[in-house]
Amino acid sequence: MTRMLPRLLSLALALLTTGALQASRVKDLTLIEGGRDNQLVGYGIVVGLAGDGDSNAVSTLRAVSNILSRHGLNVDSTEIKAKNVAAVMLTADIAAFLKPGARIDVTVAAMGDAKSLQGGVLLQTPLIGADGRVYAVAQGPVAIGGFLGGAGGAGGATVQKNHPTVGSISNGAIVEREIAAEFVTDNTLRLLLHNPDFTSAARMADAINDRYPGSAHAVDAATIKVGLPAEYAGRDVAFLADLGTVQVEPDTLARIVINERTGTIVATSTVRLSQVAIAHGSLTITVTSNVGVSQPNSFSPNGQTVAVPTTQTAVSEGKGGFTVLNESPSIERLAAALNSLGVSTRDMMAIFQSLKRSGALQAELVIN
Repeated sequence: MTRMLPRLLSLALALLTTGALQASRVKDLTLIEGGRDNQLVGYGIVVGLAGDGDSNAVSTLRAVSNILSRHGLNVDSTEIKAKNVAAVMLTADIAAFLKPGARIDVTVAAMGDAKSLQGGVLLQTPLIGADGRVYAVAQGPVAIGGFLGGAGGAGGATVQKNHPTVGSISNGAIVEREIAAEFVTDNTLRLLLHNPDFTSAARMADAINDRYPGSAHAVDAATIKVGLPAEYAGRDVAFLADLGTVQVEPDTLARIVINERTGTIVATSTVRLSQVAIAHGSLTITVTSNVGVSQPNSFSPNGQTVAVPTTQTAVSEGKGGFTVLNESPSIERLAAALNSLGVSTRDMMAIFQSLKRSGALQAELVIN
């Protein structure tokens, strides 16, 4: 894995360098003000868990009792066993302009001490918005994308894949109420950049004005105000459809993102370096312990066999590389240097941190 990282870095840089030369559509770079997503949340019950549910939590028992009472069965919560039932929280995002009857995905997560949601079915659960109103209703079988097998307890062994207490229901919620969205006010709309940047905002306003002269101007790094041309009067949707096809070349920040846990490194093509030298080496210390046997002579009167421990220590130091970066001060040159050094993810992170401290790395460094 670590040997492949420099190659992966070079591949990512090549893709980023190529992609930086291509323009993007306005619809892929912006969000229309008033057309945002909204978050929904709900509390529900998953049944049919074959003994993997909550261990008789009070809240779960009361929820089951309330559900039964809706169906005309009055059962005291103390008389219920909840091993096949789990209390869960539901989360979902509802997009703008969705009409009643549309379906959305739902994420289901156990609230109590349920072992797994595998094979469970979510009972009908309302999904509520921040204003306390119900916007969708969810129900259906839960898919967890993993499993939990084996016997727990003393001497038992279990096998787990992914997180068995978190699952999803694809298209599991039906929209019941539309969220009103108004995106054109006084023949004006506002575009919000996904990645705010003054240069990108200015370029987008210029590109829109090239097609619709005098209709757009950048308000700030994240907002472009656009007026509807006279030929689109009363045809807001048609204008938005045409506006979304305008081509813009966005600017990108100089940034390097390192995720040491997964071995992922992403760098933008705008990263630049000052003249710098990099040295890399490694020191390995190996300590091994062995147990030998001391056997006495055959005619020794008081001889006995004893164990004799021995310890061996070895020190090896790899040859360090020293590379001077004085040509083409870019991330491509740095990638070539790191390839020649054959560094691991941890070493690479240390090198980038040292470059940042030295002032030679002209980019933002993000380490996850």
